[in-house]
Amino acid sequence: MVTGVWKGKAGTGFKQGKLELKLIQKGDSLYGTSYYYESANNYRRYTVKGYFNQQTNQVVWWDDELIESKSPKVTILSPGEIPLLMEADFNCPGSGVMMLDGKAVTKEEQKNKGTVHLDKVERNQFTDEWDYVIENYTVGANDPEIIDSVARLHSVVQQPQVVAAAPQPPVQHPAPTVQPKSEPVVITEKPIVQKDTVQTITKIETAPLPKTEPTVVTNQPDIKEKFIERKKILTTELPLEGDSIEIHFYDNAEIDGDSISLFMNNTLVFEHVRLSDKPYIVKFATKDLTESNELVMVAENLGSIPPNTSFMIAYINNQRYTANLESTENSSAMIKFVRRQ
Repeated sequence: MVTGVWKGKAGTGFKQGKLELKLIQKGDSLYGTSYYYESANNYRRYTVKGYFNQQTNQVVWWDDELIESKSPKVTILSPGEIPLLMEADFNCPGSGVMMLDGKAVTKEEQKNKGTVHLDKVERNQFTDEWDYVIENYTVGANDPEIIDSVARLHSVVQQPQVVAAAPQPPVQHPAPTVQPKSEPVVITEKPIVQKDTVQTITKIETAPLPKTEPTVVTNQPDIKEKFIERKKILTTELPLEGDSIEIHFYDNAEIDGDSISLFMNNTLVFEHVRLSDKPYIVKFATKDLTESNELVMVAENLGSIPPNTSFMIAYINNQRYTANLESTENSSAMIKFVRRQ
């Protein structure tokens, strides 16, 4: 079971530090927290998101949001300064030993490759809200609603505190001025006398009606117009090899309703793709593609937290590639797939 507490070392380049990782599995998705530490008084804590492929025993996770930082007044080492993205194999060699061994890169630039080695342990050094779920996972705490409720605590913690404004004195409003009712203007002309009969002719003058401006209705551009109008920004270039390419799309930030469309070589191939913590998977046969191909991600909306961001994992010829994609009202993210000679 990948759910539990893991301890060991992880980092990039020469920056290898101590890590305590708590992973909780919900379906194929992973949640939890990571503690990069030197001591109980010197650490950084991140929320964790990821996924677990039970067929290959591959575990992928990344530091999502920094939610806690503690350090002494005087310190040389500052663990966990840069959030990481890690990929590891889940190994169980026997005798109750479980290990996560793999590689680590910086989350944003995905550079400075390093390593990760973690062992599953019984006791945790740091205490938090995930402890109850881990301890009771096999007796009911694996309920998706329980896991979601604990995960939502992090978003509550990150909300800024609202300070109530000081009460203001009541505003004295002047008494309303009552305008006299306007009556029609009556003009009376002199009476016309005709055969001892008196007739009075009256005229009622009314103000002219105000002119109304015509209502202008503007149509919002559809997704094809957005694709044409927005600038395409090249994010990464990947090789085109093997029989097919398989691409997984995730929401790379808080799940806020991001929706995208995908264009391959100027043709709309997928529309209304709602991003979440679960992968949206698309596949392309390499024989149907050209020597050089452009896959463009266009934001249909920006969600509640702009910009529209996506974390992409591409599997090509048994190799794994990742990229962070960003789309705004003015630009779209582009990935090139080039066939090698």
